[in-house]
This record gives sequence, structure tokens and C-alpha cells, in this order.
Amino acid sequence: MGTLTRKVAIVGVDESDHIGRLGNVTSLQLHIESARNALNDAGIKKEDVDGLCAAGAYSTLATGEYLGIHPKFTDCTSVGGSSFVIHLEHAAAAIAAGICEVVLVTHGESGHSNRTRRGMRGGVDPTSPGTQFESPFGAVGPPATYSMACMRHMYEYGTTHEHLGEIAVATRKWAQLNPKALMREPMTMDDYMNSRWVSYPFHLLDCCLVTDAGGAYVVTTPERAKDCKKAPVWLLGSGEYHDHASILQMPSLSTMPARVSGQLAFERAGVSRDDIDLAMLYDSFTYTVLVTLEDLGFCKKGEGGAFVSGQRTAPGGDFPMNTNGGGLSYTHSGMYGMFTILEAVRQLRGECGERQVKDCKIALAHGTGGTLSSGGTVILGRD
Repeated sequence: MGTLTRKVAIVGVDESDHIGRLGNVTSLQLHIESARNALNDAGIKKEDVDGLCAAGAYSTLATGEYLGIHPKFTDCTSVGGSSFVIHLEHAAAAIAAGICEVVLVTHGESGHSNRTRRGMRGGVDPTSPGTQFESPFGAVGPPATYSMACMRHMYEYGTTHEHLGEIAVATRKWAQLNPKALMREPMTMDDYMNSRWVSYPFHLLDCCLVTDAGGAYVVTTPERAKDCKKAPVWLLGSGEYHDHASILQMPSLSTMPARVSGQLAFERAGVSRDDIDLAMLYDSFTYTVLVTLEDLGFCKKGEGGAFVSGQRTAPGGDFPMNTNGGGLSYTHSGMYGMFTILEAVRQLRGECGERQVKDCKIALAHGTGGTLSSGGTVILGRD
């Protein structure tokens, strides 16, 4: 068992006041709204917060100033969408070391609003490796680079469009049970197969949404957790890892850092894959989910397609996954990892209504960042 097992608890979670295609919000506004809401969920005053974590456009300097929080511990680790999962491990280590007692982790990103806001697209660094060695050959943006990785998996293991479609269709079924999900219309396999191409082999419905959203969670000591509004959700195990930035330097296009972060989390939690009642996996693309399942050890390499077949991960299936509707159908502001934590906590508390997983006692949340570059895995449990 890891030294951080049950040493900290998540006691508050929530999104910003609104999520979706809002068109009129700033990233900082989403940070602040979600922070306020998560603190209210925990029953903790912001004056009690002495640790602060954030990633992306707004650091803890900006969020701390706006909130009036002056932390003794601060962490701006920013490695893409896995950052907020990794922040949990860092917050736990800080609390266990006695550096702080209450850590607030916030996220806010105006992914959709910034697309239409003048002057917000920013420039490109002409000296970056990606600009020099990827862009001239058409590897521009996640759809192009992730699709290249997916093609390799198809070549090596015979993965098919139908396998990817199983993930998209199952995730939409969960979204239909989530009032906060953006995409709640029914989706069939035919709908998936007939959606337009984005970057082969990806159809439109292989790709995540682009939304505005914020999320936050509150972590504290076991002693402080006793006085909070709701039952604590315990950190059982965690792991983090990254092995490249550029897709050109990826050790293998068909495996990713989850192979290391996941193994660390399971070893430290002292649980097995069979003990997991819920998997919340970063789904920037359907391929991201498929290869994550393999690298976390839920199936052998190359067997991800068979693993998800028959709507196994949909409501009623024996492997509940991405029960909020995921980045494919719920929300995806740009760095989605925060929302894997929020849903895992809510499921463990039994707060998910129609989409509640029965007897959910242990949940896994995994974030992916960069170009399949970084991984953060946490295993959470309830009393």
C-alpha cells in the first residue's frame, strides 16, 4: 500500500455555474465559479484554504488574487489534460507532509468562447519542434496527430471503426442520463459511421466537444473531513508519468504513459483491476479511451476493441465507463481531466441519479495530456 493511501479525502466537487457553448465567459470566471461551488459543496470557507492548484491560462497567482486566498502551498503543474488528476497526488503529498491542510484545485477554460473572441487565438512559436518538424508535413493539431497514432493501432492490431464507434455510442447513452451534458440526442452506430470525416480514421463523432467549462475539488486531512457536509472520498493510490512532448518523440504510437501511471496507482492502492467499479477515462478521442484501457491493464495490448464491443461500457453493461458522458458528449473545454475526478467522486457518493452505478465503492480516474504525452491516474474509494 502507498504512503498516501487514505491520508487525504476529497470533500467537495462541482462545476462552474454553467457549462457548454456559452460564448460570453472568461476562463477566470469559470475558475472562480467552480471554486466557490466546490467549497460550498464541502462546507469549507475560502479563508480555510491554505493550498491552491491550477493549470492553463490562469495560474494560482491570478486565481489566488481574485479569490483572496494566500496559500502556503501552490502548484501550477501544467502537462495538459492530466494536470488536474496529477494535482491530487501533489496536494496529497503536501497535506501528508504537514505543509497545508486544505487544498483547492481549480480549472476554467473558455474553449468555445475563445474561438469567436477577437485576438484570442494567439501566435505560434516558430522555433518549437512541432512548428519546425510536424506542421510542414500536415501534423497540425490533435485531430491530425491522434489520428496518426490510431492508424498505427489499426495496422498493428486490426482495430476497426466499429470498435471506436462502440465507445462513442456507449458514451452518448450515458450523456442522455446527465442533465448537464451538451449532447443528449440519441446516437446509433449508423449515425457514428455516417458522420463526416475530420482526419482519417476519425469521424466527427470520434472527436471531443469544444466547450466552456470550469471545475474544482477540495482536498483535506481525515480530521478536517469529519466536519464537512458530505462523506469523504479517499485517495487510495495515484501515479503520474510523461515520456514525450512531440508526437515525433513518442516511444510507440500504440501505447501511452498510462502504462506507468496506472501500474503505480494500482500498486499503491493495493487493489486489482477487478476491484474497480467505475472507470473515468480521458476521452479526447475514441482512440484515447481504447489505448488507455489497454495500458491500464484492463485488457491485453491490441484487445481494446474486443473489450468495448457489445456496448459493454454503456448503461447496463458490466464495465461502467465515463458515466457523465465524457469529453465526447458531456463537456470538453480543452483540458478535461478535472471532470473525471468530479464524476468519480459523485458516483462514490451515490449522487448520480439515473446514471448511478450500483454499489460503487472504488473508482479509477485517468487524465491524458499533450499529444498522448502525459498520464495521471488516481484510484478513489469510499468508506
